[in-house]
Amino acid sequence: MTAPDVSVVVPVYNTMPYLRTCLHSLLTQTIGHGRMEIVAVDDGSTDGGGRLLDRLAARHPGTVKVLHQANSGGPAVPCNRGLELASGRYVFFLGSDDHLGPEALERLVAAADRHGSDVVLGKVVGVNGRHVFSDVFAAGNQVEVDLFDSALPWSLANTKLFRRELVDRHGLRFPEDMPVLSDQPFTLSACYRARRISVLADYDYYHAVRRLNARNITYHSRVEARLVSVERLFAFVAALLPAGPERDAVLRRHVGLELASLVGDDFRRLDRADQERVHAVVRRLVDRHVTDGLRDRLDIEARLRLGAVTAGGVADLLAVIDQDAERGVPPTVVEDGRWHAGYPGARAGGWADVTGVRADWLAKLDAVEVTWEGGHTLAVTTRSPYRRFAAEAGPVRLVAGQLAGTTLLDATDSTGRTVRTDFPVDRLLATSAATGQRHPVRAELAGPHGRGSAAVRAPRLAAGRPRLLRHGLRLYGVGATVDPRSGQLVLSVVPLTVGQLVSRLGRRLRRARPVAAPPVRPTAPAIPPPGTPTVAVAGAGNHAEPSLADAVQLTATP
Repeated sequence: MTAPDVSVVVPVYNTMPYLRTCLHSLLTQTIGHGRMEIVAVDDGSTDGGGRLLDRLAARHPGTVKVLHQANSGGPAVPCNRGLELASGRYVFFLGSDDHLGPEALERLVAAADRHGSDVVLGKVVGVNGRHVFSDVFAAGNQVEVDLFDSALPWSLANTKLFRRELVDRHGLRFPEDMPVLSDQPFTLSACYRARRISVLADYDYYHAVRRLNARNITYHSRVEARLVSVERLFAFVAALLPAGPERDAVLRRHVGLELASLVGDDFRRLDRADQERVHAVVRRLVDRHVTDGLRDRLDIEARLRLGAVTAGGVADLLAVIDQDAERGVPPTVVEDGRWHAGYPGARAGGWADVTGVRADWLAKLDAVEVTWEGGHTLAVTTRSPYRRFAAEAGPVRLVAGQLAGTTLLDATDSTGRTVRTDFPVDRLLATSAATGQRHPVRAELAGPHGRGSAAVRAPRLAAGRPRLLRHGLRLYGVGATVDPRSGQLVLSVVPLTVGQLVSRLGRRLRRARPVAAPPVRPTAPAIPPPGTPTVAVAGAGNHAEPSLADAVQLTATP
């Protein structure tokens, strides 16, 4: 019997009803059942997913293989067991809550055969507001990309096509002692050893779904599991790559994302014992792996947070986080020609010295207001605490994802420190995937101190309501939220179905109580404060009869 062209390994654990969509997307692939096989590993599911797999295996005996096992506590073990059962020339890993575009496998295999690629990454799009790193797709299709000179290190999920001969030759497996992040070592090792890595950006290959109950281990992993996995990830990178620019190019992602996220705004929610453990691990990894050159390439916020960790204890770090999350950008302290971030307790010099990154420091702006203008524009007003901002920042613009807004200095602020940026909603919708998209907002500037960039935070915004808008034949909830982990302002576009609208309207009507209602004054919508991930789409006030738009909820997550 001829081996299939591609084996799709699907680790399954309690992902109903998303599993149905996942499997349907595989069984309807244009590559055809004769050229593919599905290897599904049921990792102790208790939601009926295992029975669904057995029914499909009976219906498609030459295409679907199923293995049942006790729950292993993470995706590594089922991925490895699936890899052992796979017989295709290529192997592809698919999350059981995600799904593929109909032509995905056919296109990926054709590209790998045509270019002799060992690894092929197809364009990934987020669903239900799932955030994905998309910079690697910005240049379009690329026959060959370099691991160390591209945005590939920011896209190291295992959602790629791998040549089976590469996997077997190097004995690549997922580390089973990592409860989370186990796909990073596998993918990094494959990309490091690949003769050619190709990127396809001409089609929506992989649809990464944000589950609305958000209960998978990636979103709610235990602190201890995260710490163990991050430490083992850094040890793996250090063993794979010799010290130098190539290792720093990979670690820039791991330091700026996995490590910095450990000391994000939600660090404050941990109990003191967990805070002490996290602080100790982060400090040890920074001391061991972060070179001066790597530190200088980090985003300004990651650099400052990690600097605070290495310079002091938990209380010092909490003071920095509280300043960022509650009060906003601290003042700039200038002494003897040096610039220092004026965080509580920070001494002049050391980690708080931002002289070498003054442009990035100036780009740290606080969003103080977000309003709807004429129903067609989201206006974001930001402010800098630096008194000479207008003179030293140079031209400023705000960018939401890849969309640059139209920016003006606020004429009502004579100091020139307040900036308003308009984002036309039609352009925001046009640049969003049909499945919805989150657009993190950043400030960019170019002035006497060079080019700078920083995430726009929103520490003091009042709650408000996004809007329900139509784009083409679909309805979307559009508004601004605050990422509860990073505190960054995000413009969100979330698709809404008629079923969702009717269901939520029905629930709202059933809860409504008839009361004598005074006239309701319309209020200008704003956006939720940090830590408020769910906001209602524009509608009537609290005492009015619920409208269709009132029934809709926009859920935004990191």
